[in-house]
Amino acid sequence: MKMTKTWCLFPVVLMLILVAPLLASAAYPEKPINMIIAFTAGGSSDVQARIMQKYWNKYVNQPWVFVYKPGAGGIIGFTEIAKAKADGYTIGGLNVPHMVLQNLAQRAAFDIDSYEYLAQVVNDPQCVVVLRKSRFKSLAEILDHAKAHPGKLKVGLVGPLSGHHMMFLEFKRLFPEARFSPVFYKGAADQNAALLGGEVDLMFGNINDVMRSIDEFNVLNVASEERNAFLPEVPTLKEQHVDFVSDIRRVFAVPKNVPADRLAFLREVFRKICADPEYLADMKKAGQPEEYLDSEATHAYILKQEARIRRLLEEENLLQ
Repeated sequence: MKMTKTWCLFPVVLMLILVAPLLASAAYPEKPINMIIAFTAGGSSDVQARIMQKYWNKYVNQPWVFVYKPGAGGIIGFTEIAKAKADGYTIGGLNVPHMVLQNLAQRAAFDIDSYEYLAQVVNDPQCVVVLRKSRFKSLAEILDHAKAHPGKLKVGLVGPLSGHHMMFLEFKRLFPEARFSPVFYKGAADQNAALLGGEVDLMFGNINDVMRSIDEFNVLNVASEERNAFLPEVPTLKEQHVDFVSDIRRVFAVPKNVPADRLAFLREVFRKICADPEYLADMKKAGQPEEYLDSEATHAYILKQEARIRRLLEEENLLQ
């Protein structure tokens, strides 16, 4: 009789053993998730993440807790993400090419293999920007002045070793006689304020950052393959025979070795958010150039950028 009861209980015990991991996975997340932003509050990275948080809350019953770690072109925040506990309770925003530049040129405490990528969510082209009241009305005028007065023009950049800095290095490579003095800021909000306040003569900035002060800014060129939908009247650099493209991709990632079930859960949530029509409408309204890539495509893009950036840094003798 006892043996019969034991065998009757065996299927129940076996079922509990099999479903226990699934139940544990279903419970995740059981507490708020830290969202690390590697730039100042109010900048493009922060604005985009705030939009995404709204739709995260639509699909997940635990909120994000924003943690700001600005400075050094993102290095401080990117390091925090890489070194966080790999339990699925820390997500962070990465900017490409910033993170690639920083690892290759500075031997940062992270590299492109320090993370598990969730998704790319933004492809934000960079622009050459002056104030509307500036005496410079074209890129040609700026280059002529920089050649005639080397080092006198100040260009505002987020950085160093950021996408903005990479664009600066591309200009230096293409126009060696046009010398500018770079001025670095912790984030885009500070960079915008510097141009508005006259601290710098021009800046290389993202479309989203520019759009927030577009009434006072004059965008001379966009560093994209084609004209941008947010600024269709602005010619590309390629139209001015400046043959390069420069953009900043915003990517969400977690530290390496997050459990596979939690990683799959997070990737699926990001996929759903990025396909949500209301999210897409909010992104457009905010001037955020939305472009979704899944985790594999994101990783492939970053590998491609690493090869390109390595060549540029070798030319500038900046490769570590």
